[in-house]
Amino acid sequence: MKRVSAKPEPTPAAADVPRSVRAVVCDINGIFRAKRVPARLARKALDGKLKMPLSILFVDVWGNDVIASGHVLDSGDRDGVLRPIERGPLDLEWLDRPSSLLLCSMYTDRGEPFPADPRHALARVLARYREQGLTPVCATELEFYLHDLDSEEISPPSRPGGPKLSANSVYSLQDLDGFESFLSDVYAACRRLGIQAEEAISENGCGQFEINLCHTDDVLRAADDAQLFKYLVKGVAARHGLGATFMAKPYGGEAGSGMHVHFSLLDADGRNVFSDGTAQGSPVLRAAVAGLLDALPASTLVFAPHFNSYRRLAPNSHAPTRATWGYENRTVAIRIPDGPDAARRIEHRVAGADSNPYLVLAAMLGAALDGIEGKRTPPAPEAGNAYESEAERLPASWEQALAAFAESASQRAVLGPLLTDVYAAAKRQEIDVFARQLSVFEVTTYLDVV
Repeated sequence: MKRVSAKPEPTPAAADVPRSVRAVVCDINGIFRAKRVPARLARKALDGKLKMPLSILFVDVWGNDVIASGHVLDSGDRDGVLRPIERGPLDLEWLDRPSSLLLCSMYTDRGEPFPADPRHALARVLARYREQGLTPVCATELEFYLHDLDSEEISPPSRPGGPKLSANSVYSLQDLDGFESFLSDVYAACRRLGIQAEEAISENGCGQFEINLCHTDDVLRAADDAQLFKYLVKGVAARHGLGATFMAKPYGGEAGSGMHVHFSLLDADGRNVFSDGTAQGSPVLRAAVAGLLDALPASTLVFAPHFNSYRRLAPNSHAPTRATWGYENRTVAIRIPDGPDAARRIEHRVAGADSNPYLVLAAMLGAALDGIEGKRTPPAPEAGNAYESEAERLPASWEQALAAFAESASQRAVLGPLLTDVYAAAKRQEIDVFARQLSVFEVTTYLDVV
């Protein structure tokens, strides 16, 4: 298994920073919230003295305050402080003007990590692993669609100098060749931002691609990289006159976009504790699988956070619908890939590409550790079509997922009470907004016939 051990990068002096700096923090929806800082004031951002409302972390997907959370007006909507992570400013060369991005975490005015920051939630889970003498090693696989920016509705792009894409073509060499300039610029941007990207493929959908990021034993960095990758893909696509989306299901009849996560665990001596010399893996691996399966119904809201997410979790779609596991089986939720014994690992296949990488990794790793600590035993692995399994079904709708999440003591234990409460409140607010919307299809269906 290829692994990248990340080292902190030096923070440049303010004089070395381009014309502006974007100080950013990731909210619960996986959306960057930012302040633009002129270069002459960059030292303030680099020194961790910028302020931003704490509530910015749990606005809804449209950026509206979630008043019902009880943590906005009732607290006076207090400011927090943005502190840069160790990577320092990252050059954004796809913008028209030289600029840098400064990835930050949120702290209170007393210098304490703000518990509703998704990055801090992941850090808390990783601290539990350190207490057990274990180090997770993670990698993400992100799928996305390119689309035509000139169309009023989302539609496939045209190959540069060629026709509009009109058919699915999984693993298509022609599509890789046709978008070589875009893909090369994505890899170049990854290198500049310190993101270790591996192979790219043309995926099932029309204009859909997948790029894998390398395994790393710095899981916070893995989450940072996934979040930054989504940002840079959109930026590079725009420079090529294209749109890029990580929606879970941008086309009703096409394949959805997922964020599969591969992970293993190392002990203090660097040995993979999922490995025991057999193809089945160790008892520790199976205990982790049991923990993941037990948590799936309650954690689905993290892996499928939006209204559109549930269009992806459909039978016979290569996206899971039941709390199942198996060896070399892509119809299950938790897959154990084949491969060398030293690379024995778990692939978590539930999360959509639209999910928040920090929360996905926190929920996933927290559930696995619960299973390991409890020495749980999973049911028998699925050998065939897991869509026909009798295993528990994942929530089929946003409303069902919210109810399971909000009532779950395990989610509160893993993510923390504040983050769990504000996340649930934000999703309730979003569900209410969607419930009030009438689609054109709904109106035309009923207008003259009822």
